[in-house]
Amino acid sequence: MAHVSDLIATDINAYLKQHETKSLLRFITCGSVDDGKSTLIGRLLYDSKMIFEDQLAALEADSKKMGTQGQNIDFALLVDGLAAEREQGITIDVAYRFFSTDKRKFIVADTPGHEQYTRNMITGASTAGLAVILIDARRGVLTQTRRHSYLVSLIGIKHVILAINKMDLVNFSHEVFDRILGDYTAFASQLDITKIIPIPISALAGDNITERSGNTPWYHGPTLMGHLEDVEVAGASRAAPFRLPVQWVNRPNLDFRGFSGMVSSGTVHPGDLVKVMPSARQSRVARVLIDGDLPYATAGQSITVTLEDEIDCSRGDVICGAEQPCEVSDQFETTIVWMADTPMLPGRSYLMKVGTKTVTASITTLKHKVNVNTLEEMAARQLELNEIGLCNISLDQPVAFDSYTENRDTGGFILIDRLSNDTVAAGLIHFALRRAQNIHWQAVDLSRAARAAQKGQRACVLWFTGLSGAGKSTIANLVERRLFALGRHTTLLDGDNVRHGLNRDLGFTDTDRVENIRRVGEVARLMADSGLIVLVSFISPFRSERQLARDMLPKGEFLEVFIDTPLAEAEKRDVKGLYKKARRGEIKHFTGISSPYEAPEDAELRIDTNTLSAEDAAELIVAQLDARGLLRGAQP
Repeated sequence: MAHVSDLIATDINAYLKQHETKSLLRFITCGSVDDGKSTLIGRLLYDSKMIFEDQLAALEADSKKMGTQGQNIDFALLVDGLAAEREQGITIDVAYRFFSTDKRKFIVADTPGHEQYTRNMITGASTAGLAVILIDARRGVLTQTRRHSYLVSLIGIKHVILAINKMDLVNFSHEVFDRILGDYTAFASQLDITKIIPIPISALAGDNITERSGNTPWYHGPTLMGHLEDVEVAGASRAAPFRLPVQWVNRPNLDFRGFSGMVSSGTVHPGDLVKVMPSARQSRVARVLIDGDLPYATAGQSITVTLEDEIDCSRGDVICGAEQPCEVSDQFETTIVWMADTPMLPGRSYLMKVGTKTVTASITTLKHKVNVNTLEEMAARQLELNEIGLCNISLDQPVAFDSYTENRDTGGFILIDRLSNDTVAAGLIHFALRRAQNIHWQAVDLSRAARAAQKGQRACVLWFTGLSGAGKSTIANLVERRLFALGRHTTLLDGDNVRHGLNRDLGFTDTDRVENIRRVGEVARLMADSGLIVLVSFISPFRSERQLARDMLPKGEFLEVFIDTPLAEAEKRDVKGLYKKARRGEIKHFTGISSPYEAPEDAELRIDTNTLSAEDAAELIVAQLDARGLLRGAQP
């Protein structure tokens, strides 16, 4: 339902045309718990006549049943739709609401105030151009006020309305308003916020929301709705260099090949010279289309372009203005907001989605995390839920990008857990690391296939995983002896042995375990490149890191061998006495006792040591290698 206009009754076509050409402002409301965010949005919907009669009747009934305002309307119930939100009186999920006035259309995101749901606030802020930060006049600037202000600045929102709410509960005191404004501006001066508009309001009573209140004769600024209608926050994206992240190659028939996506910045015309990044191939735009041909397209429009030349361009590439193309790199300095219950571990492999491109990424260095209350930079080895850190990140292939400050679409990214597909972090690219520009892949003449063929075998990695005491090293050693007897060329990497040299600097925390497996995976890959059959015997407790090692190798050359021994049986063997020490608390982070082991779900080989001896297991593994053709040479 749109804002009620006289044109609806007199000239519906004129009304629809007017509505179509209105500008759209996306904004968020944020602040601490109980600062009145949901009530404010409910008031905006009510005052802009965006509520149907049956909705109003239901609101009045719900307000009497579960509202917080006695017999009066509780506007927050218009937005807090989840049962848990109504029961607790807090916002949990992000709620998006549309409303309009004669001047403008709006999409507002009501974001949670509780620290536990900071990740939901980031989601709402990611598409907003303005933030309304609410402060309870009775409580002043709180921890979450500072946290949300920092996040708003971090996300790149430059315009802030400081809505000092519940002024009716402090008798509309000018002194209270000035004190809160002074406290907030002192903190905000450290942030990258261009414009702050302070407004004294009562969301519940409607003071200074749509009409100036007589209760604040000392206030001479705009009303909240008045400022929302008049503020200009767009325009910069249209003046920026042209960027079209390709979402889809449009090929309806043999005679048409177009590239579809939403223009993230700039303007494009037929005849413009463009580059496709990261390949840097150049061409000219032949046509710009939506339903038909357009003379031009600009930021925010979803379009299809055709090029004059048949050049390679696919999903994930970025079509740019040739004179100002985006950059290309595979290593960056970034800021990451961690959004998962499981901590961020440097070295662990994640999927990274930047623009329309999805690649494999790992966080190589956590430089520091940020205390959002004081903006202090603090040393850290990992990031926990809702923490923010400055990190270096490395990708498995170069991507096209811009700095986030220049383009939010091509400079922002998310990290995705490779196994659960959960979004675990949101990030902002600052710049490419110089080291990435100085390092290039050196081509060599001999391939891994040629090296393996010389040895009469195929290169592969046998990855033995299981609990301590399961029998991994024993079985791996027997397998290598049998392969050696068959004239095969092998090497064995054992967890204990590697920790005497390559990984002697690592402990047994989750972070160190991740780095331990990352290093060994890289060594195993290099050895497989030389044509060897590589046997790796490591507990390797986490599926993510075993998947990382698998992804380093060509398909079919990584075999996960799960030495499946129950914890009770492994503990009964306890050749090294480690389980007894772990039970006594003398060894921390011990797998199976104080640190988890994530058993493989689809290992190529599962060895049940309750039914197979070590010798029989070794024979079975060698037979499987032979059946897969890995013990016979192939042409290079």
